[in-house]
Amino acid sequence: VAEMEASLLRQCPLLLPQNRAKTVYEGFISVQGRDFHLRIELPEDLQMKNARLLCSWQLKTILNGYHQIVQQRMQHSPDLMSFLMELKMVLEVALKKKQELCPPPPPPQFYSSLIEEIGILGWDKLVFVDTCLSTIKLKAEDASGRKHLITLKLKAKYPAESPDCFVDFPVPFSVSWTPQVSCSSLISIYGQFLAALESLKAFWDVTDEIDEKTWVLEPEKPTRSATARRIALGNNASIHIEVDPKHPTMLPECCFLGADHVVKPLGIKLSRNIHLWDPENSLLQNLKDVLEIDFPARTNLEKSDFSMDCGICYSYQLDGAIPDQVCDNPQCAQPFHQICLYEWLRGLLTSRQSFNIIFGECPYCSKPITLKMSGRKS
Repeated sequence: VAEMEASLLRQCPLLLPQNRAKTVYEGFISVQGRDFHLRIELPEDLQMKNARLLCSWQLKTILNGYHQIVQQRMQHSPDLMSFLMELKMVLEVALKKKQELCPPPPPPQFYSSLIEEIGILGWDKLVFVDTCLSTIKLKAEDASGRKHLITLKLKAKYPAESPDCFVDFPVPFSVSWTPQVSCSSLISIYGQFLAALESLKAFWDVTDEIDEKTWVLEPEKPTRSATARRIALGNNASIHIEVDPKHPTMLPECCFLGADHVVKPLGIKLSRNIHLWDPENSLLQNLKDVLEIDFPARTNLEKSDFSMDCGICYSYQLDGAIPDQVCDNPQCAQPFHQICLYEWLRGLLTSRQSFNIIFGECPYCSKPITLKMSGRKS
């Protein structure tokens, strides 16, 4: 017992007995240069399995999530000294994890310089800042009056280290960063943000015109970073285009979706009139000229002109896919999801498959229908 008490005094000099029977110890346990207050009440036989541990709120906070481990150590430790060594090890691990999750706060000059930068930039441009001043959102308008946001995630070493920048752009936004002593870092990023907005103005002018003057089927709510549009043409046909953000008025990638008797003539017109494409005109105007059509607006399309729902599952969206398989029969022209039509045809005894093409009958009109499977099925 005397040997254990001497060892206890060496390892935990700030934890002292509170009575002659030495059944109550109170004081501090030191880990990583920090002292934590605790009180241990032992039974008369000094067995740890029946002991009671009382912690300060700081110690309770650090040991949050480790209570079961501490209880196990109390149950299996032969004496107080062994338990305290075990408790120190648990505290070491808990403190290390806490430091990884919650890095130390930046120095005071981080905050003062940041406040100064925002003041120079203009407080009217600030949309959001968190309590730690580590996340900042700034707003800007482009030349067409569109509103844009940039989110900055500042690091503890800012301005020596570049912040992470998040924008809704169709191209990567790379920040040119040179650590400076003067408070111009935030202003520099904002200037680069404005320059990027200006370079993308033509792209957004193109996509905005498409969104305003046509019926865009996909995406339903286009973001500023979305380069693709699926536009309704009527007769259950549509065109999928992919606009190049760097050359938005050039001929985009085009893919026609719909029944063959509707889309094949459009493909022929595209090939025949491609020489008419004029980059000086808007993309939408060029598409009208080349395809020799007027794109119907959503308000002008009747339900009968463009059936939205799948003829099998009676829904529009299915796991992110929309009905893009259309019956070739002009009197039917019912659209289906690819996966729905695949499962339907696979269940018919009269259907046959050749490689990735399935031949069968339309669920609506019973006329021949062909389904070419793509990787989207899985």
